[in-house]
Amino acid sequence: MSEMDEFREMFFVECDELLEGLANGLRTMEAPNFEKETVHAVFRAVHSIKGGAAAFGLTTLVTFAHRFETLLDLIRSDRMDTPPPIIALLHRSSDCLSDLVAAARLATEADQSRVDALLAELDALIDDDDGPADTSFEFTPITLDFNAAPAMAPAAGLQVQMKPTFDLYRSGNDPLALLAALRKLGETTVTLRTDGVPALADWSIERPQLGWDIRIAGAVTEADIRSVFEFVDDCCTLSISAIADEPATETFLPLEVAVPGPAAAEPQPADVAAAPAAAPAVNRPAPPLAEPAQGATIRVGLERVDRLMNMIGELVIKEAMLSQVIQTAGLHESPDVVAGLDSIRQLAGDIQESVMAIRAQPLKLVFQRMHRILREAADATGKPVRLVTIGEQTEVDKTMIERLIDPLTHMIRNSVDHGLEDAVTRQRRGKPQEGTITLSAAHRSGRVQIEISDDGGGINRPKVRQIAEDRGLIAPGSNLSPSEIDQLLFLPGFSSKDEVSALSGRGVGLDVVRREIMALGGRVMIDSVEGKGTTFAIALPLTLAVLEGMLIQLGDQTMVLPITAVQETLQPDQSMLHGVGQGSQLLANRGELIPIIDLCQTFGLDEPESEGGVLIVVESDSRKRAAFRVDGIFDQRQVVIKSLEQNYGRVPGVSAATILGDGKIALIIDPEEIILSLSNDHGRHMAAMASNG
Repeated sequence: MSEMDEFREMFFVECDELLEGLANGLRTMEAPNFEKETVHAVFRAVHSIKGGAAAFGLTTLVTFAHRFETLLDLIRSDRMDTPPPIIALLHRSSDCLSDLVAAARLATEADQSRVDALLAELDALIDDDDGPADTSFEFTPITLDFNAAPAMAPAAGLQVQMKPTFDLYRSGNDPLALLAALRKLGETTVTLRTDGVPALADWSIERPQLGWDIRIAGAVTEADIRSVFEFVDDCCTLSISAIADEPATETFLPLEVAVPGPAAAEPQPADVAAAPAAAPAVNRPAPPLAEPAQGATIRVGLERVDRLMNMIGELVIKEAMLSQVIQTAGLHESPDVVAGLDSIRQLAGDIQESVMAIRAQPLKLVFQRMHRILREAADATGKPVRLVTIGEQTEVDKTMIERLIDPLTHMIRNSVDHGLEDAVTRQRRGKPQEGTITLSAAHRSGRVQIEISDDGGGINRPKVRQIAEDRGLIAPGSNLSPSEIDQLLFLPGFSSKDEVSALSGRGVGLDVVRREIMALGGRVMIDSVEGKGTTFAIALPLTLAVLEGMLIQLGDQTMVLPITAVQETLQPDQSMLHGVGQGSQLLANRGELIPIIDLCQTFGLDEPESEGGVLIVVESDSRKRAAFRVDGIFDQRQVVIKSLEQNYGRVPGVSAATILGDGKIALIIDPEEIILSLSNDHGRHMAAMASNG
């Protein structure tokens, strides 16, 4: 990759961060009496994108961003209010700006008709303002030629005084890179100004006082210097004067704010995604100057982290094999051997946790994207609706974040289209005309729980049942519980819409969502109250690589039961067992009757001749409990998850496989599916399903 390509990619990485800040700021502006700094932050985000786009000659992006920031400038100068229609236009403009950035990144064509329509709306507001703003914008693409000599101009040299504000450091820019860029213009003499720097006890990162005096000798123009500061012109004071005896006249670049308000973000660590203006000189030598106190980060390709995670998995397998060899050799009673093995096991666990922490990312980016999905769905249906997000900082595996976007998108649209009533119906039912959808996430019992709730009318179960019967999905008159009727929504081809719309009615529905979530090792549950609303809950594992499992014996097979599902283990007395139906049993435990599932029967394995066994009480993500009868429990350990569907095929009641210390393959049991099959009275048929593939 050439240096120009690297800088271009760095620009788009920075755009992702700027667009995130832009979306956050616009949502903050929806509230009454928002702080003025919010508008400044939104303006700076659009302005920075415009400046970077100009450097790479992205004409359409620059034109739209310039018109967008012109409207924002009217708002921040108190020449325009922000009623809901204006906020809605700002949101649509933000969405369009995001699409233009994506199109530029992929070198594809944007929807020009949509861009033109939004430009017309922006122009109408700008032109209506007293003293129309100049909406024209000229730019010259920057050609980064690292071998070119500085442009010559008849001048003895220039004196530059530079003093960054806190915003320059917060945005990831580095004064050293700016100084290095100035050195390209000619012979420089740099002096650090420390006047005004407070004592350490009074020092504040939000009020930087360091400044620099730079003398540039030779043929250099003011335009050359300003081009270096083009991308930081709103977060740096700058004075340029000729090197001469006569007094210099200072000129200043716009300074938005010196001290951020309470809602300002904490300083971000220095990153390779610095502002494009500083990028040309990022690897150039510079004088040893004081740097702001910042942590350092690096960007690493996800494939490298995946490779490291796979090696950690192999390390866990080798540790299990070593333990097996030690056991076989009779060395397991040696204190030194046991201590050494425990140290290796502890080290492998620590490394695994560290790598998982590297891969973990907050759900914030996914949740933020859902705001746009909600706006588009609301526009398509004509329903006023708002989205409330909770737990955006909940972290999950990076791979899951990418694959959660489509299921959550579909479920948000489903909630708007199916869950919420129209404004007239809501008013008749005594509800606010504006519907509310809540998207939340939290860590719970070793898993990640994501919930999408609406305050709509709930599931119309008689209608759902009738549709399922009419389409032959269930037999007429089937005895189904309310929860079983709700599960019909996940059947392929089920749709409660009679007409096809932009959002639904094509028969591709929640079955796709369930399939995608199950591919992640997760589950989808429904909880609905008629007239009150519906909640879809998604339970996901923390990682797709390793899990803590209980090794159990079933006949002549060893299987793994995820420890997160286990509540307790026991060897019951006969008084605790109660027969029911044809051969079924219940466990009486602490005042609760729990159905017993014989896993040997479930998987069609030969049962041992001796009676007894062990009962493992498990609880599913939907809070249903069952007691699994197994022949024995002989270990608990971390196991590496290997996909069974990709390497073999789907087996009912099994989520994945692993490799044991003796090199044998063990299946990882899916307790959720087994319990669900029992509740649907399909448990006795699972063996036949497995034999049929």
